[in-house]
Amino acid sequence: MSRAREIAERLAEVRGRIADAARRAGRDPAGVTLVAVTKTKPLDDLLAAYQAGVRDFGENRVQEAEAKFPSLPPDAVRHLIGPIQSNKANRAARLGDVLHAVDTAALAVRLDRAAAEAGRRLAVYVEVNTGGEATKAGVTPGAAEELVTRVRSLAALDLRGLMAIPPPGDTRPHFVLLRELAARLGLSGLSMGMSDDYEAAVEEGATAVRVGTALFGTRG
Repeated sequence: MSRAREIAERLAEVRGRIADAARRAGRDPAGVTLVAVTKTKPLDDLLAAYQAGVRDFGENRVQEAEAKFPSLPPDAVRHLIGPIQSNKANRAARLGDVLHAVDTAALAVRLDRAAAEAGRRLAVYVEVNTGGEATKAGVTPGAAEELVTRVRSLAALDLRGLMAIPPPGDTRPHFVLLRELAARLGLSGLSMGMSDDYEAAVEEGATAVRVGTALFGTRG
């Protein structure tokens, strides 16, 4: 089987599972954006996924995105889903269309300034550390409202919603927490769920799921 056909078949399976999960939750599957996470994958895989119908692509690192994103067709949507170091904010603001990991006011201000200078408006999610893990980025649930308010005040940023990467294990309670927090803050976007748990995330209201391994296989 060719690599392109393998990716197309994997994509069809993932989309079918997303649709089934959405229907179980009484949701329209069209309300869920599948972000194909292409970390460590070659450009050929991205282009094969594009040919199979993927339009949203996610990279964790700015440097890797810089090597691949410019070669994507113009209608592809470029997502930066990993933490963004302050010294890379300018590059991220020019490279990505959607940034999933805004976790400090300082970063938000840098991104806003860079986007404004580039004549762009960036879609962003505020990252919430739902598990309180010291090794992960994200604002605490208790501090989320303050950061959300700050991001909303920045003209070059378009706040989509909240994002989380729960600790391994039973992630559904974290999805529920994020959904309830977003509702309290008047936000509808929820970036949550990866290859192991995207179906549960969709059942709990995810509007964007970040799927890599299920589409492209294990990372080399």
